[in-house]
Amino acid sequence: MNYNNILSETKEGICYITINRPKQLNALNGDTIAELNQAITIADTATEVRCIILTGADTKAFVAGADIKEFAAFDKSNGENLARKGQELLFDLLENASTPSIAAVSGFALGGGLELAMACHIRIASDNAKMGLPEVSLGVIPGYGGTQRLASLVGKGKAMEMITTAGMLSAVEAKEWGLVNYICTQEELIPMAEKLATKMKRNSPMAIAKAIKSVNAGFTDGVNGFNVEITEFGSCFETPEFIEGTTAFMEKRKAKF
Repeated sequence: MNYNNILSETKEGICYITINRPKQLNALNGDTIAELNQAITIADTATEVRCIILTGADTKAFVAGADIKEFAAFDKSNGENLARKGQELLFDLLENASTPSIAAVSGFALGGGLELAMACHIRIASDNAKMGLPEVSLGVIPGYGGTQRLASLVGKGKAMEMITTAGMLSAVEAKEWGLVNYICTQEELIPMAEKLATKMKRNSPMAIAKAIKSVNAGFTDGVNGFNVEITEFGSCFETPEFIEGTTAFMEKRKAKF
């Protein structure tokens, strides 16, 4: 598949998706969001893909934000549609995908860029990363799920501080607040993501998908995460992967999923 704003390549069960607009610091525009939707959908439905690694071209920015030129003249209705469509096409899609995703963040992850990283299941940052939601400095608020996901990751108080001050966190601060899982050098960024992906590849993709669904349920309004977990746990017992996993354990061999 050929894209104009992203690169997508699958190797050894890992789909590498790169936002490729370095001259614009990989800013998200409508076309880029549409292409990401397509690439993530394809990866999530491909049986050979066991993990998605999402990153940005160049080391200056993962994604430096949304492309402001696209919505500077919008009215209220246009703004609501922009946020709703973006969340449906990309951010909610990524968070609820059955395939685990890792954001490999180098440089700036601001506004829509941080929102994109937060929609991934795991985040790794290089030591030059800077993360924040500076939208209020432009007279607007985060619109791609940032107010919700940031609070769930760093807590309400820190999220309020970051959003209202439009401040940025360093990689070290992001790790301290639980915004990222690991920090490494720029050279180690993709290898570390690949190391995590390799561990995921050893496990049951069916079970991982059900685990993602269950964890997300606990952060969804009106949904009882414990009940979802019970249902998904029970449904595992009817699958070939459960039979293979338990049989391999009893036979003292590695399961083949």
